Amino acid sequence: MLRNQETLSLRFVQWVENLPFAHKRLIWAVSDLLAFCLATIVALVIFLGIFKVPMQFYVGHLLLSFGLYYAVSKHFKVDSRIKRYATMVDFSLLFLIVIFANLISGLILSIVLKWLSFRYLIIVAGLAGVAISALRILWQYIYHTKNRVTNIDNKNRENIVLIGAGDGGSLFMNAYQRHPRNEKVVAILDEDHSKIGMNIGGVEVVGGLEQLTELTKQYNIVKAVIAIPSLKPEKYEEILRYCNELGVRVYNMPKVEDVLLGIHQPKESMREIKISDLLGRQEIELDETAMRKELEGKTILITGAGGSIGSEITRQISKHNPAKVILLGHGENSIYLIYHEMIKTYNERMIQYIPVIADIQDYDRLLEIFKEYQPDIIYHAAAHKHVPLMEANPVEAYKNNILGTYNVARAVDQARVSKMVMISTDKAVNPPNIMGATKRVAELIITGMNKQSASLYCAVRFGNVLGSRGSVVPAFKKQIAAGGPVLVTDFRMIRYFMTIPEASQLVVFAGTFAQDGEVFILDMGEPVKILDLAKKMILLSGHTVEEIGIRESGIRPGEKLYEELLTGSELVENQLNDQIFVGKVVPIPLQETLEFVESLKEAVHQPKIMKEKIIKFANDSTQYGG
Repeated sequence: MLRNQETLSLRFVQWVENLPFAHKRLIWAVSDLLAFCLATIVALVIFLGIFKVPMQFYVGHLLLSFGLYYAVSKHFKVDSRIKRYATMVDFSLLFLIVIFANLISGLILSIVLKWLSFRYLIIVAGLAGVAISALRILWQYIYHTKNRVTNIDNKNRENIVLIGAGDGGSLFMNAYQRHPRNEKVVAILDEDHSKIGMNIGGVEVVGGLEQLTELTKQYNIVKAVIAIPSLKPEKYEEILRYCNELGVRVYNMPKVEDVLLGIHQPKESMREIKISDLLGRQEIELDETAMRKELEGKTILITGAGGSIGSEITRQISKHNPAKVILLGHGENSIYLIYHEMIKTYNERMIQYIPVIADIQDYDRLLEIFKEYQPDIIYHAAAHKHVPLMEANPVEAYKNNILGTYNVARAVDQARVSKMVMISTDKAVNPPNIMGATKRVAELIITGMNKQSASLYCAVRFGNVLGSRGSVVPAFKKQIAAGGPVLVTDFRMIRYFMTIPEASQLVVFAGTFAQDGEVFILDMGEPVKILDLAKKMILLSGHTVEEIGIRESGIRPGEKLYEELLTGSELVENQLNDQIFVGKVVPIPLQETLEFVESLKEAVHQPKIMKEKIIKFANDSTQYGG
């Protein structure tokens, strides 16, 4: 019998969910009218024999109060809210609207009919408010019953535990109840023993992490979801190690802002733990207001828009409602992908995205594009960045990173673009390799152009980007997936790391505060040993270092054991906030830099000589004038 009732509720919910929105709204309007009628009848029965309510007042108050209730609800868009997601705030607002509608209706009718009873109005308003709220609570109950029936019918559901009984755990359970997947939360774990025995969403808090062993035996736990936003990296590692020993996969909650922005759909209540979760530094948070003021309603152009950084800059910029975004790149496939991602994600914001295939080595084409679209700001992310690859191809590094940057900077000046922000790298500091040296020369072009152009120029310098194309993270993932070993070039090697969103936000933030050819640098905390990074990634994979193995492969051509963010002669002028400071690159007259760049054309067919010249010039530039 109970099973039949659950099946009927499932069919009823599915029928209602398939109705057009206008039909759903009509059903709720009729239901609310019936609630008003029921409240009026019950009130009449209560006051039967105490006093007589005039029939005109009875009918008039019913119709007028409901009409006023419906109008006010529509004005505040309460009627369009999804009923199964109704919260206490929604119920409170509904109750206030019902009371307001009943009292105002009663006062209006009292003037016309010369009859009024506040006791009657209060009773009717209270009953109507209770009835309308009860309808929504009943709908939520039926909807969640449908979800439970769906889960019960799924024979392949997995048992999981939730780690964290705080606000994060509550948010997770709320999403879990509304959007159940093929998992069942069987227990909640928390280190705060005062919470043992508490219940969140129908699931009990049973103790700390040490309970997981027994739970795994009892329920065959396959997943653990961490719902503690403030969890420290060392605690993540402790949980990972413990779960790895038990064969339990570990996941994390998505960020709340990601859910709101649509990056994670509501049903995606968990994500895999990322390597950034294990780094000893919180991701930076920048002034969104300043960035919105800088970008809203503007035309923005990104070179290298299809690359790891360029595509993320596009995503970050799109949050601040620019009018137009020009996606410029040399590779048609990568531009195609970011273009279609953007028009799908931000379709409702009326942002115009324009894909443009062009090479930054073609100055005439760049100038034509800049004059046609008249961008307000240009973010220059196009570059060759792979150190060993550029060591073998120094001429291409020269063409793209030096000549390409000069072409963009010159076109910015000629097209009267307001700002240009160039993406640089910590490898430009005292560079022993051609990639870093070409980026150093590119910085000098930018600072030199800033001195003689009406446009503003600046550069942004940061370390290695986790997960970007060609970085160690994807390489380590492939090696781990293949069973190992993980190859680390030198166990002593250290690097600064940041996430792709961090790097991209910094670029956008820098453009906001550019004034005089600055180099903006992120304080990335302590550098990370590549060996430690490899160990953390093995841990994330669910294996041990002994199972996968780590082997030293030797430093590749052009690599350094450690990177720097500033040269010895660069000044730290000031800080924009606790995490971003400004370095002043030692200026070299633009003419001197351009004369050097021009002289390199003679060495195009002598790559070794060209590489030596560029590296020498880049390192000598730090001592200029001193």
